[in-house]
Amino acid sequence: MRWIPVLIVAAVVPAFLTPAQLTVYVLLGLAAIAVVGLSLLMGYAGQVSLGQASFTAIGAYTAGLLATHGVPPLVGLIAAPVSAALAAVVVGVPILRLRGHQLAFATLALQLILLSVLGDGDWAGGAIGLQGLPYLTIGGFELDQDRHFAYVVLIGVATTALIASFLVRSRVGRGLRALATAPVAAEAGGVPVGAYRLLVFAVSAAFAGLAGGVYAFYVGYLAPGSFPVLLSIEYVVMAVVGGLGSIAGAILGATLITLVVQALTSLATQPGMPSYAPGVLSYAVYAVLLIVVVLFVPRGIVPALSRRFRREASAPISRGPAARVGRS
Repeated sequence: MRWIPVLIVAAVVPAFLTPAQLTVYVLLGLAAIAVVGLSLLMGYAGQVSLGQASFTAIGAYTAGLLATHGVPPLVGLIAAPVSAALAAVVVGVPILRLRGHQLAFATLALQLILLSVLGDGDWAGGAIGLQGLPYLTIGGFELDQDRHFAYVVLIGVATTALIASFLVRSRVGRGLRALATAPVAAEAGGVPVGAYRLLVFAVSAAFAGLAGGVYAFYVGYLAPGSFPVLLSIEYVVMAVVGGLGSIAGAILGATLITLVVQALTSLATQPGMPSYAPGVLSYAVYAVLLIVVVLFVPRGIVPALSRRFRREASAPISRGPAARVGRS
């Protein structure tokens, strides 16, 4: 129920945005979809992934390839999260045995391999990429405007948030919370640690694949350069800034970072700025935000605010002078 006012505001906002602002709105929503899954993976399963954008790419290319080969675009969109989840299961069985920085490097290596395969594969369009993707059609209605995709993305964010919330509150979620706090004790207590980690890894990949599928039809063009390593780092920064394991934190982090990056990009592309300014500013803002969050709110913005509100709500109400006089 507490999400209803937020959804209403988010649904009304696109009607008042300019085309450029609608583009930012859509990209923000796509980032939120991918980061919700990554936040669950890092916050509950305790797995650091630097390759989340690889699953976004898998979802996008799945949808794009199916659509360019005559498959209805809606079917391609549905297949996008499925293919990403299956890929996560296949690669997750061996790499989830790793821990800490080893797992992070392994996921990063997977993305680099995927980008190399997509760049060299003629079946994927090579370095040129896939062009001329058809419009997404739902029930005979063709989505050919940014405002249409704004509502598609909003539905995607709401759906992924609902699934993530259900997962966290389920028996699996209770096991994941035990796993996040004390992995050894959770395993000793009968929690299937490996299966739960693989499940969250697959769900996280499915969310990223969904974001990639929508992105493919929104842009109408795909290339390996659309999914750089920097995008995976951006997802991690969003999840950490908002708060790991927090659905609201993932959405807030995606919103904050996307708006900041867009503002810095606009600044960096002003006349007189060097060509390398956008990239330098992007890396700089990621570094600064991570340092600030780690120093002042190590658990993320949303968990820190929630903890403060709970502390203030539970604080005893101080008695005034009149109450003390009455007791004397």
